[in-house]
Amino acid sequence: MRYDIRLRLSYAYQRPVGDARHLVRVQPRELPGIQHVQDLRVRIEPQPSERSMFEDFFGNPVLAIALRPPHQTLDVEMRAHVRVERDTQSHLDLSPDPAGLQAELATLRSLAPDAPCHFLPASVRAPLLSRLTDYARGSVRQGGSVLSLVQDLGMRLRGDFAYDPDATEVDTPVGEAFDMRAGVCQDFSHIMIAGLRGLGIPAGYVSGFLRTVPPQGRPRLEGADATHAWVRAWCGVQMGWREFDPTNGIPAGDDHITIAYGRDYADVSPLAGVLKTTGAQTGTQAVDVLPLD
Repeated sequence: MRYDIRLRLSYAYQRPVGDARHLVRVQPRELPGIQHVQDLRVRIEPQPSERSMFEDFFGNPVLAIALRPPHQTLDVEMRAHVRVERDTQSHLDLSPDPAGLQAELATLRSLAPDAPCHFLPASVRAPLLSRLTDYARGSVRQGGSVLSLVQDLGMRLRGDFAYDPDATEVDTPVGEAFDMRAGVCQDFSHIMIAGLRGLGIPAGYVSGFLRTVPPQGRPRLEGADATHAWVRAWCGVQMGWREFDPTNGIPAGDDHITIAYGRDYADVSPLAGVLKTTGAQTGTQAVDVLPLD
């Protein structure tokens, strides 16, 4: 599936910003055999005083910018054509059971960015909480595979938790979202990640876009799409990383376009940095994901 994608981030500051430095993670990443990016453009207003590209530890493309003149607004626009062919992956379950997974993990010595060891400990947004581990343990089945456990947990989250954009904020702790049984894709993903790690299953955070399909007979709304988040879990040596969307209760498919991989949201936030100002700030986001096929 091919897509024309546009992301717009707009920030307004109560008082002028005298100096700012930001790390911008908004462009889809190249994933050989799964995702190919073309015609990429990132526009920043006001024009940055400094601008450079690099890859972070996890291989995500990052735009580093500095804004020195005073400014009260910041606009980031990303445009790209992306081809996704995720559905060509095999659906055969070759993952071990949880005990077998622990045996495989014990043999691994890699510290590469994609190594499972980076995605087992607690992280900033996905602490190991006993009540989340207990909830995840409800998906363990006698003789069941790790992949079936991951899928069952994701589907249970979809059924037990309410999608409610007003229930949480971007910095709501994962334990609070779990106790409320409500939240957005970020909360669903952090709960699932923390639960899997509590069971000894490496799990990470995926930021990206999701193509939304309007109800039959209704027009598609421009800007109706939003940035999305889902989970990747390491399912053993033979299967590697597999992705699941707990917000929708489905494996990640050709409608899921990846921006970045990380341990949790703190590793992949679209805009992070420091600035000199006082007072409040507001931000808005709009995403268009237009199928080209």
